[in-house]
Amino acid sequence: MDYTIRDDATWGDGTPLTTKDVLFTWQIGKIPEAGINNQELYRRMENIIALDDKRFTIQWIKRTCDAEAINDFEIVPAHLEAAAAEDPTQYRSRNIYDSDTTNAGLYFGPYRISRVEPGASVTLEPNPTWWGQKPQFKRVVVRTIENTAALEANLLSGEIDYIAGEDGISLDQALTFEKRHGDDFNVVFKPGLFYEHIDLNLNNPILKDLRVRQALLHAIDREAMSARLFEGKQPVANTSIHPLDSVHVDDVKKYAFDTALVARLLDEAGWNDIRDGVRHNEAGEPLRLEIMTTSGNRVRELVEQVIQSNLRDVGVDLRIRNEPARVYFGRTLRQREYTGMAMFAWFSSPQNVPRTTLHSTMIPTEANSWSGQNYTGYVSPAMDEAIDKVEVECGAAEQAKWWRTIQTEYAENLPVLPLYFRANAFIMPKWLSGVTPTGHQYPSTLWIENWTAQ
Repeated sequence: MDYTIRDDATWGDGTPLTTKDVLFTWQIGKIPEAGINNQELYRRMENIIALDDKRFTIQWIKRTCDAEAINDFEIVPAHLEAAAAEDPTQYRSRNIYDSDTTNAGLYFGPYRISRVEPGASVTLEPNPTWWGQKPQFKRVVVRTIENTAALEANLLSGEIDYIAGEDGISLDQALTFEKRHGDDFNVVFKPGLFYEHIDLNLNNPILKDLRVRQALLHAIDREAMSARLFEGKQPVANTSIHPLDSVHVDDVKKYAFDTALVARLLDEAGWNDIRDGVRHNEAGEPLRLEIMTTSGNRVRELVEQVIQSNLRDVGVDLRIRNEPARVYFGRTLRQREYTGMAMFAWFSSPQNVPRTTLHSTMIPTEANSWSGQNYTGYVSPAMDEAIDKVEVECGAAEQAKWWRTIQTEYAENLPVLPLYFRANAFIMPKWLSGVTPTGHQYPSTLWIENWTAQ
């Protein structure tokens, strides 16, 4: 497939963006040891041919149904990153984006990063070399506030102007906030492809047993959780595919709240000795698991407590241990250091093939520099086949067949406990316009040049 870079495309330091950058990015990305997350995209690229400084051709190893979509092929500047990539295995720790973040030449969007306060804020200023619509705001400060209660307090005090919905205030807070302060702010609820779930570490001997996984999901009253915590705005999920997605199928195995069935499943799995309210196996080991999520996220911490209570009622001892988001996502999940259950959300796009999260070749290991997002360690030949086929068999009947297989295998095998699909709340000042929530993985900030003050 042929692509052309705009003639006026330049990096923030004035260096033209050319096919040298494209080739450089590809050469780094195709080396697994470099630790680039989307290894699947690079694996599928057989070759890239530079036709001149602005035109290039991508040759794919096989024809795929979405070959033209290279959204995740994020170009990096060869003139700055070449030295850091001399040893690709060290690129993740030596790249200029980490060591010299405010270097203007790293960016080509409407804004560039001008200041970083680690763990606190990032300041953006207009990029003078941006070739598109000029942004209105002379400065945008993106603040990190990990506690959602503090996030709301900062908004009300005027310390911040806007809470982005992609990963901001929790829905229960937003519902209450709208009732109290709806006259002063614009509150927009956007349903979308945000899938809240619990990854299960399938290397854990307890969780290897499908009967235990089934029992855990039957023990969680997800319908009551959705009704009481979210006023029904966040529907219960049966798989990772949202009902709004055209490839969604509804007739998959479902797991209604059923404590009697939970008891039978756990008895069959050998956890039938109940001592002090906790089930034990024949060896005297307690049915004890650990759940983790992002600390300071009030709604997730509340959901954890509900799940802990539900599981306690059926004899499961669930311990809560949370971490700051930067640690949880930066290391614990990426290196599969969680021992039992990990709650978080995936953001996806319509018809997003779940290769990086469900294919057996996408399990992060030290050998592949922790690339891939199959954090559960799930291995299923049937799932692998369905993912492989849905990418290349593009007819309507074949697509329907393989998308159905992906969802039925997911629901039958339960490598993950589905919770609900999120509706995100965007809380904006009355004077801000031009923000368009997307409802999928590509955030509203990608169109920040359209934001205006009125």
